[in-house]
Amino acid sequence: MSELNEKDREILQYLRESVARGESYFRSKNIAKQLGLSSKQVGARLPKLDEESDDVEIEKWGRARSTTWRVTRS
Repeated sequence: MSELNEKDREILQYLRESVARGESYFRSKNIAKQLGLSSKQVGARLPKLDEESDDVEIEKWGRARSTTWRVTRS
């Protein structure tokens, strides 16, 4: 895994903890609200984090009003 900035690490940690609790579908706006970011900031980072992370897979799942992301443990 290459060097991730602090916000990227925060997002990954949030996703890891959430997946451990059994959650698997996320909206960028909900992640953003929890971490004090904008949904645009989160949505732009998630594809990169999928490539960089060895322990979670992040998949763009659907798009209605906001994108839904499916997150699973690798």
